[in-house]
Amino acid sequence: LLLMNTYCGVEVVFVYFEVNSRYTMWLPLHTVCLRGQTACRRSFVGALLKLSGHRDHANVCHLSHSAGLSAQTCKALLYRKHGDPCQVVQLEDVTLPSIGAKDVLVKMLAAPINPSDINMIQGTYAILPDLPAVGGNEGVAQVIEVGSQVKFLKTGDWVIPRDAGLGTWRTEAVLAEDDLIAVPNDISLLSAATLGVNPCTAFRMLSDFEDLKPGDSVIQNAANSGVGQAVIQIAAARGINTINVIRDRLFTQLCERLKVIGASHVIKEETLRRPEIKELFKTCPKPKLALNGVGGKSATELLRHLKVGGSMVTYGGMAKQPVTVPVSALIFKDVKVRGFWVTQWKRDHSHDGTAFRTMLDELCSLIQQGKLTAPVCAQVGFQDYNRALESALQPFTSAKQVLIM
Repeated sequence: LLLMNTYCGVEVVFVYFEVNSRYTMWLPLHTVCLRGQTACRRSFVGALLKLSGHRDHANVCHLSHSAGLSAQTCKALLYRKHGDPCQVVQLEDVTLPSIGAKDVLVKMLAAPINPSDINMIQGTYAILPDLPAVGGNEGVAQVIEVGSQVKFLKTGDWVIPRDAGLGTWRTEAVLAEDDLIAVPNDISLLSAATLGVNPCTAFRMLSDFEDLKPGDSVIQNAANSGVGQAVIQIAAARGINTINVIRDRLFTQLCERLKVIGASHVIKEETLRRPEIKELFKTCPKPKLALNGVGGKSATELLRHLKVGGSMVTYGGMAKQPVTVPVSALIFKDVKVRGFWVTQWKRDHSHDGTAFRTMLDELCSLIQQGKLTAPVCAQVGFQDYNRALESALQPFTSAKQVLIM
């Protein structure tokens, strides 16, 4: 007699032996590791199956999860205290909880290292999980197993987190269905893994602060960042001009890269303070919207070139310097100075099931059309997490580190 159990993504076939009326036993015969989509068979399985004549799975029934299998674990990048990520993050075995009726078991496929992830580990971010915590707030996973009451997800779906704090730097996880949202699995792995933060930030800032029409202009610093690259591509798809400010470092190389993905103009920081900026505005309208990811003097210069009544939206502060607003910009140009945090937007719209879904559908459509690509990424094996963390901590890094599980 053969019985089969599927337990946390591992399929085990047992064969039943009866020696006499007093001694019986179940022998684990055939194991299929569904998470990795690879079969792990004992050497004698084929011969025994032939002898037993039980090749037909119609005769196989399922055991419950109480069949006595040992608890399943995953590998996770855990930190037990705040500090230098290279010092406090450790690769550990973490026990997976049982799958509840409304839970899903997922296998993580890829997860980036974002500045917010680093800040969380350092203990300087606006929200901090309870310790010990698994690092990572973004990534893409594949559904391996679903609970009995899961309604909208199925095995094989690609999913991303709805909110920060799930801990994506791990090989597997058991998560509530409500914490995840499905994305198409015909987009690239890197596009899916980096979809939930930077493109969403860019999309919302281009949509929510000024009524931008084709032909309008947006100016931004940090144009080579993940958000900056998404702004360029989404704006180009909408017919909106972008004036992209980058540092002098590697200007020629970065300029060419940004032009390829749709940048209208790429200028150096110092150009904002020179007369030639006036020449640019002879062919390009003054911007209605300025996007600031740097702060300090760079933000002040963006403000100076805003159209009357325009808005500057700050979403980052790489320079770690305050934003200074000239009095003249407030009085004579009536500029609006705003801030944006995509995590707060997601939480504000958590009860509106359509807002996030609609945004993701539009972004994925752009990806499928080839109009929105992932930022420049460095793919790093999960075991080499220390190298990825060290690279992510380097100033002015041009490639997003992405852990591949």
